[in-house]
Amino acid sequence: MWDPKQYLAFDNHRSRPFFELVNRVGAERPRRVVDLGCGPGHLTAVLSERWPDAVVEASDSSPEMVAAARARGVHAVLQDVRDWAPEDDTDVVVCNAVLQWVEGHPALLSDWAGKLPPGAWLAMQVPGNFDAPSHRCIREVAGRQEYRERLEPTGVLQPRNVLEPTGYATVLSAAGCAVDAWETTYIQRLTGEDPVLTWVSGTALRPVRDALDDATWERFIAELAPMLRDAYPRHEDGTTWLPFRRLFAVAHKADRR
Repeated sequence: MWDPKQYLAFDNHRSRPFFELVNRVGAERPRRVVDLGCGPGHLTAVLSERWPDAVVEASDSSPEMVAAARARGVHAVLQDVRDWAPEDDTDVVVCNAVLQWVEGHPALLSDWAGKLPPGAWLAMQVPGNFDAPSHRCIREVAGRQEYRERLEPTGVLQPRNVLEPTGYATVLSAAGCAVDAWETTYIQRLTGEDPVLTWVSGTALRPVRDALDDATWERFIAELAPMLRDAYPRHEDGTTWLPFRRLFAVAHKADRR
């Protein structure tokens, strides 16, 4: 279960890659703009503001996120990205921090690109930090005897299957697109008690929380928290620095003209 309030606890940090991604989309007057995995909908409004004449389509696979988006006035629908297909007038597709959860998503990207109309734009971003200390610590605790059986089906014991930027460039180029692919490592300044634990609680730990009862979850967190403190020490000024790598690709489908 996704918690929109927990997710938005670090809104500035989570939103920054979205703006970097969308700023590289060169569409001027798109007919339809799609936000796949819209989350709580706070960034869908940015798409409406940039392209006010476009029909803006939004969806998410989480009922809680869809409800939060609708509360913001976003016309969001409940849908898995694997079930989505573009309408004939879809000129821009944005998929921000979603595809890391989808097994086999490179084939999905290729399929979307093939079905989009000439001149369309497809922009995606995924985290590239699955080998970072934060995720290695999560996998270490999850692999312990008390948790392993319950957490193995969630996939949390394995790094997420994301490609390098060159991999996404290759997939989308083969689908007939001009591709701009890159990576950025953000050095995020976090404050407060156990800020890295709070950060991962809104994303990477959601499958863990869903799989464990309350008492087992509390034990899991009690084991994980000191490991994250050691991996990401708090400095004298109260700052904890969290490097966060993200991978981007913006594809522009060739126009027939």
